[in-house]
Amino acid sequence: MSPVSAWVAAIRPKTLGLSVSPVLVGTALAVSEAHPFHLLPFLLALGAAMLIQTGTNLHNDVADFRKGTDGSDRLGPPRATAQGWLSAEAVERGAWLAFGLAFLMGIGLAIAGGWPIVILGLISLAAGAAYSGGPWPVSSLPVGELFVFLFFGLAAVGGSYYLQTETLSARALLAGTIMGLPTAAVLVVNNYRDRRTDRQAGRRTLAVLLSERGSHRVYAVLLLAPFLLLPWLFEGNQLWLLPGMLFFPALVLVTRLRNADDGAALNRLLAATAGLQLLLGLLLSLALLLQ
Repeated sequence: MSPVSAWVAAIRPKTLGLSVSPVLVGTALAVSEAHPFHLLPFLLALGAAMLIQTGTNLHNDVADFRKGTDGSDRLGPPRATAQGWLSAEAVERGAWLAFGLAFLMGIGLAIAGGWPIVILGLISLAAGAAYSGGPWPVSSLPVGELFVFLFFGLAAVGGSYYLQTETLSARALLAGTIMGLPTAAVLVVNNYRDRRTDRQAGRRTLAVLLSERGSHRVYAVLLLAPFLLLPWLFEGNQLWLLPGMLFFPALVLVTRLRNADDGAALNRLLAATAGLQLLLGLLLSLALLLQ
């Protein structure tokens, strides 16, 4: 594998849509409420969100390799460090470079948004590093889905909205909930796929603690509940039907999880769930701007 391909595998660019879509939604909501659009804070927020996720992905790659949890029986896509495509030291440097660049962007965001953004940025950076690192990595605990919901939903949408408006509203938190729930569903599929190897490694993810049927139910709730909230966000405007069209594809994904019987099927479902979250963010942003 070429160095470029190895770094692409480690960064996992297909997952970056999870961090892009909430920034789009928070910004679109602010603009839809007749707040002026501020381009530089938007671009900085977008860049910082993607860099924090990139750093988290790289840190996760090397941390799991060092813990020995990415063995030959791994069902997910191969990891760059475990496969020997990149050294652990190089991947770790890449992770801290991404976090460092996000911090630099955060300085600009702090100037634009003040202390609330400073606090949110520092917490987000710490959370990215703690996801797979430290004595109690979030990725090994049954709170990963809550973690993802908070940071990819409420924090990302709410923070992006705040950068445009210098305030926070109930609608912004509702939009954050709508985006955070399907993002958590992505992690449900990831941990469901890895539940057997995680159990052997001593991890206590939600998928390890729940029965298979329990994971199916959690996934269904996380993926379908946003569509019940859309009419409330649009306050009677029928434009909610634009992102609402995705309800039926989401229902298909819920059925696919029940029928997935191997790692390949679950890898495809994981990609499809992430794609649905991104498409939901794009259509929701468009509907808000058309209000």
